Amino acid sequence: QLQLEESGGGSVSTGGSLRLSCTTSSSDARTYTMAWFRQAPSKEREGVAAMGSIGSSIYTDSVKGRFTISRDNSKDTLYLQMDGLKPEDTAMYYCAAYRWKANWLAADAYKYWGQGTQVTVSS
Repeated sequence: QLQLEESGGGSVSTGGSLRLSCTTSSSDARTYTMAWFRQAPSKEREGVAAMGSIGSSIYTDSVKGRFTISRDNSKDTLYLQMDGLKPEDTAMYYCAAYRWKANWLAADAYKYWGQGTQVTVSS
């Protein structure tokens, strides 16, 4: 069993930046694919970015060039650097780990989830 906890959310203006962190309870996370998802009210959960255990990464088209996913295995922590934020980025952001299906950006591919951190971007 793996516990995940997100932090770093907040309220910013359009064009601002935030850095989200996801701490994990075990170094076992170093072997897992990890990902960031987001969900706005009344909308489906959307895959934002994912990173494999050896550092490969993918992003949904809407955040390419603005968001950067990274991981620090010495701290068992996953990060999401969010630059050039837009109002449409407003959502609850979730960290996920342990991919057991092929699609890296599908919510049902992941076993472990954090409770989320809210990101709000004002226009």
